[in-house]
Amino acid sequence: MFIGGLDIGTTGCKLSIYNDKGEFVFNSYKEYDVSRKNGAHEVDAQIIFDSVYDVLSETVKKYELEAVGVTTFGETFVALDENDNVLLPSMLYTDPRGEKECEELCAILGEKRMIGISGVKPHPMYSLPKMMWIKNNLPKVYAKIKHIFLMEDYIVYKLCGKACIDYSLAARTMAFDIRQRCWSREIFDAAGIDVSLMSEPVPAGNVAGILKKDIADRLGANKPFKIVNGSHDQVAATVGAGIFAPGEAVDGTGTVECIVPIFDHIPENEEMYNKGYAVVPYVTENTYVCYAFSFTGGAVLKWFRDNFTAKYNDVKNIYALLDANIKDDPTGILVLPHFAGAATPYMDNSSRAAMIGLTLEHSDLDIYKALMEGVTYELMINIENLEHFGISPDKIYATGGGASSDVWLQIKADILNRPMTSLSAKEVGACGTCMLAGVGIGLYKDLEEAKQYFVKPKSTALPNKEKNETYAKYYSAYRKIYDAVRPIVEEANKS
Repeated sequence: MFIGGLDIGTTGCKLSIYNDKGEFVFNSYKEYDVSRKNGAHEVDAQIIFDSVYDVLSETVKKYELEAVGVTTFGETFVALDENDNVLLPSMLYTDPRGEKECEELCAILGEKRMIGISGVKPHPMYSLPKMMWIKNNLPKVYAKIKHIFLMEDYIVYKLCGKACIDYSLAARTMAFDIRQRCWSREIFDAAGIDVSLMSEPVPAGNVAGILKKDIADRLGANKPFKIVNGSHDQVAATVGAGIFAPGEAVDGTGTVECIVPIFDHIPENEEMYNKGYAVVPYVTENTYVCYAFSFTGGAVLKWFRDNFTAKYNDVKNIYALLDANIKDDPTGILVLPHFAGAATPYMDNSSRAAMIGLTLEHSDLDIYKALMEGVTYELMINIENLEHFGISPDKIYATGGGASSDVWLQIKADILNRPMTSLSAKEVGACGTCMLAGVGIGLYKDLEEAKQYFVKPKSTALPNKEKNETYAKYYSAYRKIYDAVRPIVEEANKS
């Protein structure tokens, strides 16, 4: 028996296939482009669905599927007309449109009220202000809208005809009541957006329906399979890591670095939300997660690779070579990794990167390691903030591309002073989506049972006491860099 985990990202989608024993058997991937020009950051939803169709087509020729779960990136939405045609390109979370609308909404309801309902501090990155922007600036387009989907429910709808969205992704709109787990009519009414345009909120693992017959026939599937709501991609990765109890967290290192802790209450401290930490309903009863993240995690190593490793052009795995040749001791170089602005706890898009402590004795390999250290110092900043709000993860599980680096895992263990456990699954989000789908169709009684099959720890890096003490001294200095550098950046950027 085979289950598919469809994980749809900003620049590509993958379909990972597992058997009912939790063993990975196949992966299909399709890349697509996003457009960033003239201040607009957009993706074509139809191209995303075409890519989904391609990976499904490749897969069903090899495997007879029982179910496919759908997990996607957040915030970005799709507007369809009465004939299910896409009306306009979908704005990404980085698209600047919606700032004025967000301010207008806050003037009506107040930030505190909106935080209390939605679990997020109002920000134009979320879906709702961008829906308002369309209504205000493209009224003829808005008048044609018959349904608004985020990417998960868009793909689910296209595959099986049912419009339903899981709670965790709905929470990325800025208009979902995280306590009642339903759309907030109060917020939608204040925004002037018709809540009936939205999909029905459902728990992750909901069986939405059966693959449409016409699509099954076109794909050449031997039998239609079930379509299951997955979750927001960060939640899916947390499920794929087998994390279900407070005190545990997942550290996902992809382009973005994101740590996701689990807790059993909704924090009431307004300061937490002001620092950008969003509270999201999790997949187990009475649990929540939040996202503490840096815009540049693995992205800084890719930047280094693309710009400073020309002499290694003939090397197939450049990161493995770099890891094997760096020095064992802390570099003493402090890197503020704000190459694309600053996420939590600053939420400062105008912040810029800085590098302090370089000498003529340092090499390119030292800078490479310092980038890993800088991203990890930023993680520590976030962990300290979360501890202040009563969220204290003791166990951290590493996922994403960065988890394949034993060197970086050890750096994280030494700086964070916590064990770092990597997992065998290469695509942890897709693995978690398969777990949700398996429970949804009754293959496993719950996620704890699914965990016994799917979650396989690979290795654990333990903190080195001596290095932790050294890193603690550097971290004390690192904590002061943002406040010291930010005024200089602002002055330098004055026109």
